[in-house]
Amino acid sequence: MTSAEYVDFTNLAHGVRIDVETKNRHYLIECLGGGAILISGHPEFCPAPVTGHLQGSSDRTGVLEPGLIGRGKYLRFLLDDQRPIRTSRVVSLHFGRSDAAASSISSTVH
Repeated sequence: MTSAEYVDFTNLAHGVRIDVETKNRHYLIECLGGGAILISGHPEFCPAPVTGHLQGSSDRTGVLEPGLIGRGKYLRFLLDDQRPIRTSRVVSLHFGRSDAAASSISSTVH
């Protein structure tokens, strides 16, 4: 897996996987296309992979950056299209790719 400062999730291909380590948890996210995701890592809300929708990340004041996951920001996603989750601050991002997803990585990961 490769480290990144931020990932623009809006253009990632199906199958791209992102490891997100926050101050308190470690999440594994798989892109399903668009903003749809499979996510796991929270012992109560998603202990095993569940479907969700990535909203993006926000700063301390709550300003949302749609589709972006960034270090130092707070990851935001929806479970069941209605349950909003805001994580603790992201401390590291690592991504992996399947062969089919390789072409979308270079322009969306920085």
